[in-house]
Amino acid sequence: MTPRRVHPLAFLAALAAVVVLLLALVAAGIWWGGHPEDLPGFMQRVFVANRSTRVVDEALARIHSDYYRPITTSQLSNASIAGAVASLKDPFSHYLTAKELSEFDHPGSFSGVGVEVNPDPKGLLIVQVFNGSPAARAGLQPEEEIVAVNGRSLAGLPEDAATNLVKGAPGTNVTLRLRAHGHYRTVTVTRAVISQPVVASIARTVHGVKLGVVALAEFSAGAHAEVLEAVERLLQQEHVRGLVLDLRSNPGGLVEEAQLIASFFLPRGAVVVTTRGRVQPTQVLRAEGGTIPASIPMVVLVDRNTASAAEILTGALQDHHRATVVGTHTFGKGVFQEEQSLANGGALDITVGEYFTPNGHNLGGGGVREGAGLTPEVKVPAKLVDTLHGLAVALQTLAAKVR
Repeated sequence: MTPRRVHPLAFLAALAAVVVLLLALVAAGIWWGGHPEDLPGFMQRVFVANRSTRVVDEALARIHSDYYRPITTSQLSNASIAGAVASLKDPFSHYLTAKELSEFDHPGSFSGVGVEVNPDPKGLLIVQVFNGSPAARAGLQPEEEIVAVNGRSLAGLPEDAATNLVKGAPGTNVTLRLRAHGHYRTVTVTRAVISQPVVASIARTVHGVKLGVVALAEFSAGAHAEVLEAVERLLQQEHVRGLVLDLRSNPGGLVEEAQLIASFFLPRGAVVVTTRGRVQPTQVLRAEGGTIPASIPMVVLVDRNTASAAEILTGALQDHHRATVVGTHTFGKGVFQEEQSLANGGALDITVGEYFTPNGHNLGGGGVREGAGLTPEVKVPAKLVDTLHGLAVALQTLAAKVR
């Protein structure tokens, strides 16, 4: 087969046409570069950078290059993102730098004996003993008062000074003088590195009825497993007949953890919470099936700082009449956040939707405004709810429910 030949004049004409077309495209590009508003909509979206974004980049570049002292691009980037989030005027939305995110995901620890204390004129009043801590192994109990450390009286000392005497290097011993109900005892405890526990539990006897208390600090990943372990230990080993779920000062956390914990106490299919967002579709989160018998009575103890996922769990147990709520009205947060990773190693933790209790109640004040929260059936004065009195009211309320 003979190859087809192209006439030289035809080739030159075609080449000229291509050159003219290219020149026309360049001219059009120059024109539209200065008049992007004249581009068709689809071309604007594809070919023209957002002017606002370009202005931000330009401003940051000029600050980086011209400011009288050096400012790194990472500093400028962090500040611009933080400023954008702050402009939302949303107290629940935050920008976390890479360093802040790492610290958030790996909370700190301290060296001590493993107790939570409140200041007292004569020393430090123990309000909680951490599970598995040196203090727990030494038999320290809530309501005991530490009145001396290594022979030094704590009377009149500021709280920080007193707690610093209890703390010390891991592996060292500290001798504590304890007082409870007018009786004194002395114990020696070996200090250790203590990580703030998510769950603490204890058995108490009220009016001859043995009851269990499970305190949950936050709804972090895996909290549900720790709650279930504590509850089952109290039921099977301590033979308690009722449970207090202590959510005082619990700021919330993962909604999924609230759903899983609610599932221990509610029948399969019971609504735990409904979430609605602008981008995310409406979701109804339901209980996966009760692990703890419904015959075990419950009380949830709350305060002004019980918020977010803690309110979701409390609201679900209250709306389904599974637990009596004791304390003060809760924080009143009706929105939830989602952590979204960024390319710089940081993250946005921003509000993405609202949540509603099984009865359809949103606890916020509309949007990100603080609302009325949950109202307890048994009220405790705000100034007393975070003391041992608050727990005592919860235990008495629970004891009255036990048959």
